[in-house]
Amino acid sequence: MKYIVALSGGKDSTAMALRLKELYPNRKFEYVLTPTGDELPEMEKHWRKLETILGPLKRLTGTDLFGLIDKQKMIPNFRARFCTRMLKIEPFIKYMTSMVHDAIMYVGLRYDEGERLGIIDSCVNVEYPLKHWKWGINEVTGYLKNKGIIIPERTDCGCCFFQRLPEWKALLENHPDRYEKYVQIENKYGYTFRSPGRDTWSADLEGLRREIQSGRKMRNTKARDVKKCRFCSM
Repeated sequence: MKYIVALSGGKDSTAMALRLKELYPNRKFEYVLTPTGDELPEMEKHWRKLETILGPLKRLTGTDLFGLIDKQKMIPNFRARFCTRMLKIEPFIKYMTSMVHDAIMYVGLRYDEGERLGIIDSCVNVEYPLKHWKWGINEVTGYLKNKGIIIPERTDCGCCFFQRLPEWKALLENHPDRYEKYVQIENKYGYTFRSPGRDTWSADLEGLRREIQSGRKMRNTKARDVKKCRFCSM
């Protein structure tokens, strides 16, 4: 039997992985990541720290986000989330179903969440330890705090379309080179990462940059209100 831990690096999967190691110290877990190639430096640093605690993290790599955009000739959006499906879900399913021996995949879905990963359930043998332990958001955050583990504010792609204005502003201020790369991708394909009409700000990143640099004030969105890609942040 092989024991595969789906580890995104978000709070839920991180807490699950650490607790599984505590509960079953003699069990040989395989901690598997599906990086997109567009993680911010803070996330890469977080993964390296986890490796000092858990051991090596296996990365399922192939086409990165930018190669996928070139292949699809479009930018992903909330209606066409091919990035999550093709870079994260499908590689996990392919890896699990390729195994000769029986395997269990552990997924960090909390007790206070609904069933959201049916596509994986139908293909591989999945268990949800956090649900079994009855761990909700309070238990997860409390456990990580006691462990001294700080989850990066951004666990998804730097250009994730789920971002809201304060996150785009922080990206521009903290990673201007990365922001410029996304501007060039928008110019190349004529699409935008942000959805037009979502708010009163420019949908295109070049226009958004001009508005931010002009000093236009934006509403302060609290972190808990910022929607995340479910599979990237768990």
